[in-house]
Formats: sequence, structure tokens, C-alpha cells
Amino acid sequence: MARPVVTLTLTEIQTVLGGELVGDGSVAVSGIAPLADAQSGQISFLSQRKYAPLLATTQASALILPLEAAGHYPRAHILTQNPYLYFARVSQLLNPVRVPEPRIHPSAVISPTAKIGRNAVIHAGVVIGDDVVIGDDALIYPNVVIYHDCQLGDRVVLHAGVVIGADGFGNAKDGDVWVKIPQIGRVLMGDDVEVGANTCIDRGALDDTVIGDGVKIDDQIMIGHNCRIGDHTAIAACAGI
Repeated sequence: MARPVVTLTLTEIQTVLGGELVGDGSVAVSGIAPLADAQSGQISFLSQRKYAPLLATTQASALILPLEAAGHYPRAHILTQNPYLYFARVSQLLNPVRVPEPRIHPSAVISPTAKIGRNAVIHAGVVIGDDVVIGDDALIYPNVVIYHDCQLGDRVVLHAGVVIGADGFGNAKDGDVWVKIPQIGRVLMGDDVEVGANTCIDRGALDDTVIGDGVKIDDQIMIGHNCRIGDHTAIAACAGI
């Protein structure tokens, strides 16, 4: 599936995202790149002063600059309080998520008791268990497994290989033998959560494992049973909690 090419003028970008447009608003861009690598037809950004010398040599057609750069750059640009954040939002405009057709791959295995929200995209090899609830606009990449009874909010993104709701590591000792403790809690996940590839979030032992709204979880992270991750937390790769 080819990535759609999106071309926007600076005026169109500024209308959507705000900021102060300086220069020719008809300049069009269809990509975004670092200052050192940007070419004609691309927009770049300056978020750290140490890269300011690159403004003299960059080939970018337009720039995103901090407010203090006003009056110091002759070509078309947009001034904003937070160039790095503005860059992120421009990149979202120029690189929309590719939606497959059909939205739910025929190889996905979805329990008839699961409830899937509107506009969900579910890729190949996904398994969704009994009584799972997934909110609207979910994006679930290949080979994700969501165990029974787990509940996910709106706009959740789960990358390839994520496992939600596997049993927590709960055992009691009987002499030399381990006796498994049934893990009867769930995973409750809020809105706007993104979970990186091959991350595992275990279900609760008695109570639930809870992931708050807006949490961003990187690749290869282990979140154990009954953890509670607060709203808008960001967790870098290879952590274990």
C-alpha cells in the first residue's frame, strides 16, 4: 500500500496549526526533514540554538522557527513558541496513517462477544478474546493479542506483537512446588494510549492493571500485574515495571 503524497502550502499549514507566517504563504511542501538533509519541497525546523548555523546552508523550502528568530531569516517560515511540537504536528499532516481496505484483516480472530468501536483498523494475525472492549478509532498492528475481558479506550494504538492481558506472574510456594494463583483481574487502558512493539501488559491478579489516558509506552516493555500507570506518562524502551 503506497503512502499517499500530501502537499500543503504554508498558508494551509498555518491556518490549521497557527503560528506567525512570514514570507510567501504559497510555498508548498510535501515532506519534512532535518536542517542538514532537507531539500527543495521540504520543510525543516530549528528547536536548538546549536543548529542555527545550518540555517545558512539548508536547502529546505520553508522553516519552522522559534519566536526569537523573528527578523533573522529571509525565506518563508513560520514562527512559533515551540518549534519541536509544531514540527510534530506538521509531520502528522504530511504523513497521515495509512488505512488498509478492508479495515479489519480477514485473518484477524475476534471473539463474537468482543465489542469493537467505530473506525477501528485491525491488521493481520490479531487475536481479540472474549468480552474485550475496544474504543473508537483504534489502530491495532499485526500479531497483537488482547486477552479476555480487557478494556481499551478510544484512539488506542498497539504496535506489532503487543500482548495485553496475559497472566501476571503469581505463584505460591507449596514445599518445592509452585502453585499458580489465578489472575482474575483485567487490563483497563484509557484513551490516546500508544504501546510499542513486543510490549507486554499483564492482567491484574485480583484488582485490575490500569493504564491512564495519554500514556506512551515504548518497545519491549514489561508492565506487571496490578501496576497503575498515571495519565500522560511516557516510558522508554526495555523498562520493566
